[in-house]
Amino acid sequence: MSTGLHLLLIDPQNDFCDLPGAALPVTGADADLTRVATLVDRLGARLDRIHVTLDSHQPVDIAHPVWWCNADGEAPAPFTLITVGDVESGLWRARDPQQQAHSVDYVRALATRARHALVIWPEHCLIGGWGHQLHAGCATALQAWGRQTLRTVDYVFKGMNPGTEHYSALCAEVPDPADPGTRPDPAWIARLAGADTVLIAGQALSHCVASTVRDLADALGDASRLLLLDDCSSPVAGFEALGREFVDEMVARGMRVERSDRVQRQAA
Repeated sequence: MSTGLHLLLIDPQNDFCDLPGAALPVTGADADLTRVATLVDRLGARLDRIHVTLDSHQPVDIAHPVWWCNADGEAPAPFTLITVGDVESGLWRARDPQQQAHSVDYVRALATRARHALVIWPEHCLIGGWGHQLHAGCATALQAWGRQTLRTVDYVFKGMNPGTEHYSALCAEVPDPADPGTRPDPAWIARLAGADTVLIAGQALSHCVASTVRDLADALGDASRLLLLDDCSSPVAGFEALGREFVDEMVARGMRVERSDRVQRQAA
């Protein structure tokens, strides 16, 4: 059954905002998410559902520096790219010897799947910390929407399995057969599939937004109901080309692109 207009807000968290203290700031993210808050306030009850994904990590994570070390025990610097050759040659190894076999298998699986190479990120979105929290403006708007509509925000946590990356909210880069949280959730996909239009916003355009939207379009079998708010999402610095490639690809598949201040007229 159709449930009208949904908002899918991807990782609107402090650590991705260009704010003091952010671990992985995305230039423009604070302004992007301020516009999202304005959109939620403006549309109010005309938003039938709001889905919010939350990147959620602990310090020990396969994409964080502490997981890895070289022969001298030194951790890789943030933004280091770790390849299959690097691990097989011993340039980088798991600091915990019990994780070495998994680490080798993991980078091999990434190469086979031809998705993202393994990038070591600064520790970010640590559960319980300021960086994991919602952007303040978005938090206020979402809480007000709940009081106005008597509906609850659909929060989706991703990234809690330390042995795999989780850019897409639908599926980890390498799913763990023992962890359902790393595999697609049919119930959540069904809720999204019920929308006439899914508005897309959040961070970052080049990574988690791109991966989530690609997987969602695949799951729906159609991108025509997806509408990217292009003034509400920005790429990670240095990865701008990935953001442009994602938008071009999805527009060719039928995704629409619009500014947030025009959505009210479209949704009328």
